[in-house]
Amino acid sequence: MTHDHDLVLRPTPAQTEAALNSPPGRNGGDLVVETLAGLGATTVFGLPGQHALGMFDALRRSELTYVGLRVENNAGFAADAYGRITGEAAPLLLSTGPGALTSLAALQEAASASAPVLAISSQIPTAGLGGGRHGYLHELPDQAASFRGVVKSVHTVRSQSQIPSAIAAAWKSALTVPHGPVWVEIPQDVLLDATSLPVVTALDATPEELVPRPELTAVAADLLSKAARPAVVAGGGVVRADASGKLLALAERLNAPVVTTFGGKGAFPWEHPLSLQSWLEDRHTTDFLEDADVLLVVGSGLGELSSNYHTFKPRGRVIQIEADLGKLESNHPALGIHADARLALQALLETVDERADEGAADRVREVLAKVRDRIAAQELTLEQDVLASVRRALPAGSPSFWDMTILAYWAWSAFDAKAPNAMHSAQGAGGLGYGFPAALGAAAADRTRPVLAVSGDGGALYSIAELATARQYDLNVTWLIVDDGGYGILREYMTDAFGQATATELTRPDYVALAESFGVPGVRTTPENLETDLSNALAQPGPSVVVLPAVLRMFAPTHLA
Repeated sequence: MTHDHDLVLRPTPAQTEAALNSPPGRNGGDLVVETLAGLGATTVFGLPGQHALGMFDALRRSELTYVGLRVENNAGFAADAYGRITGEAAPLLLSTGPGALTSLAALQEAASASAPVLAISSQIPTAGLGGGRHGYLHELPDQAASFRGVVKSVHTVRSQSQIPSAIAAAWKSALTVPHGPVWVEIPQDVLLDATSLPVVTALDATPEELVPRPELTAVAADLLSKAARPAVVAGGGVVRADASGKLLALAERLNAPVVTTFGGKGAFPWEHPLSLQSWLEDRHTTDFLEDADVLLVVGSGLGELSSNYHTFKPRGRVIQIEADLGKLESNHPALGIHADARLALQALLETVDERADEGAADRVREVLAKVRDRIAAQELTLEQDVLASVRRALPAGSPSFWDMTILAYWAWSAFDAKAPNAMHSAQGAGGLGYGFPAALGAAAADRTRPVLAVSGDGGALYSIAELATARQYDLNVTWLIVDDGGYGILREYMTDAFGQATATELTRPDYVALAESFGVPGVRTTPENLETDLSNALAQPGPSVVVLPAVLRMFAPTHLA
């Protein structure tokens, strides 16, 4: 009798021949790149270092495309964006100690945004592992400890035979919902030593599905079907799960208004009659959501930005669908459904009743009109015109990547992403320097369309070195730098709180001349010419820089009242 556990994958004749005729000159690094190729990777990001040279030497014997950035943190941001755009686990190759640690801020952003990144770092030689102080270059007592609080999983390799399994396990972890960054570290000697192991050809790293419990979705469907005033908050989990179509179908069946979080931009059509758009930092939207008798929250933990700085206090029943167990009911009591957004929405579609509500669209229009009136009363025409110019200049199918800057904060609330997975920002972890290197990663993922990066002058200084990367790989990225002479939002915060700002003013370069010194075309524009200059830059192949000298202001907050 044959049992399931007796079944094994038998090698094909070609695999057997390859195993018996392993090419000479291979090392542990070859096992790394062969495993990545076997898992389906095509592009890797990174920065070489002394301990990691075995991996980088192996790249020249592989068909993987390498994109090398100038700073490890920027390489991490590029891998993050590649993962968001493709849904693949983007390999990030790093060296030991300082090189590894420099990537931490990028990995925190990937973790916060559920972007799949497969970070593979070298380590000191095997003899130095275990916490002893041997004095190796780049030595840390426990390098992995620096990453355990940031990434989903940590995998330490100690022999060449462990490399394929460790990387496959990490790949599976990165792509099992919620997606996120993972960490693999391999000692220098393991990477450099010659290997007699056969070429890696067959790997199974199929991600696990997170299926909702049917008794929970049945209760949720009943609550939504009987609701008088249902509403939906759609977060980044909807985008990551590619569940926008299912969300649209459910909202229309329920006649339920939908607001998207800043991480969920594009999850619901902006101009749909049921769309509350993304005005979460507005008391009118907060009041509307509080008045819902059943609120469906999909793929969001209702954190600080998604809850109008924790001023949101729901009065009705909350249903929360969330793949990250740590976020389930972390801010509000709810019917918590631990599941992938796509699978949970499908389950609701199969069981929820159609609900008539002719007044839903009218209530949405009323809220949006109140929002418009509130903004119009603050004399912010410049800011609205600049954002509108960016939207008109950017082709509808092109992705955009926004740094932590005032124009991005406007975009969170007021920018129509036009499509799911098209607008991305660093609002997950909130670090500076994300926009431009992330856009480079997206351009490496898809060279058929232009990509927009938006930074302030403060954030731009984090990424200037990557102009060399953009030129070297001829990546199709237009970088809009809004130059206001400092950290603009911090200037506003400090002036409001203390009457004056400290440490916010910056001496900065001539960004156009600096771009041109890298061989990247640059242009200085004005608010009136922005649409034309940005359109022209986006239409030209390769990298470009558009500099807009302007001091923008934020709309007044509503959470402080």
